[in-house]
Amino acid sequence: MTEVLTIGRVGVDLYPLQIGVSLREVETFGKYLGGSPTNVAVAAARLGRDAAVISRTGADPFGAFVHDALRSYGVDDRYVTEVPGLPTPVTFCEIHPPDHFPLYFYRFPKAPDLEIHTHELDVAAISRAGLFWATVTGLSEEPSRGAHFAAWEARGRAPLTVLDLDYRPMFWSSPDEAGRWVREALRHVTVAVGNLDECEVATGTRDPREAAKALLGMGVEVAVVKQGPGGVLGMTAEETVVVPPVPVEVVNGLGAGDAFGGALCDGLLAGRGLEQALRFANAAGAIVAGRLACAPAMPTIEEVEAVLARLVEDGDHARGIDA
Repeated sequence: MTEVLTIGRVGVDLYPLQIGVSLREVETFGKYLGGSPTNVAVAAARLGRDAAVISRTGADPFGAFVHDALRSYGVDDRYVTEVPGLPTPVTFCEIHPPDHFPLYFYRFPKAPDLEIHTHELDVAAISRAGLFWATVTGLSEEPSRGAHFAAWEARGRAPLTVLDLDYRPMFWSSPDEAGRWVREALRHVTVAVGNLDECEVATGTRDPREAAKALLGMGVEVAVVKQGPGGVLGMTAEETVVVPPVPVEVVNGLGAGDAFGGALCDGLLAGRGLEQALRFANAAGAIVAGRLACAPAMPTIEEVEAVLARLVEDGDHARGIDA
């Protein structure tokens, strides 16, 4: 049984090795594995979990690189297949710490990962997975959208069926269109994770507490709202916890959410309490925010535990709130 099975976006990240300048001026780049659900699988594998990805690439050298990279990180690539005629996506970014990291997606004429078909899914593997992680991007086009709903049907709202709200405006005609499909998807999952912008698309509110309540009202059992400098709010029917942010000198914030996701997978599978799971995930995200790349920057358990130990010494604690 796969412990962490993710589905959706994959590609190649080309990150500038010159920080604080525009792509117009950048001279050299580093090449890394990319795609949010793919990075989540890498993060989970780095923490010792058995992880796999369902996705598609082009039949090109970048597609071959994706397979090489997945294997090097210990992620099962058996469900990553080729789409002849479509190039493996490439993503560029600019790095302007601490909080400006514009992204440029090259997913034309169509990304292969949006060509995931229902009939190609290993529904037995999906239903058996300890945790199944999908993102909103996979709902933006067919046949990927239909495949996602077929995967959720196979899961039957099994525990630890997670939707990353991961809203990317460039993949949608409007926030309203995205919101419609997100709300439909929330009926099929048990855990929802998103930042304030993403929660607003799903629920219509940016208030963290109200957004979490709305997500619970749509059927999820655990709602996680990332608030940036405000920390992370987690809510279930029984409790609400706010975990403060971890201080870090930001180098590149783009991989932090994926590290958070992979660490959250680990915490949920381990049966940690909500506060402990969020603290662990927050620490993992902070570590990656202090590094340049995404996939190769994912931390080990020892690195996360070292950050948590430092926070305990500094007297940093989560705050419980009456539900």
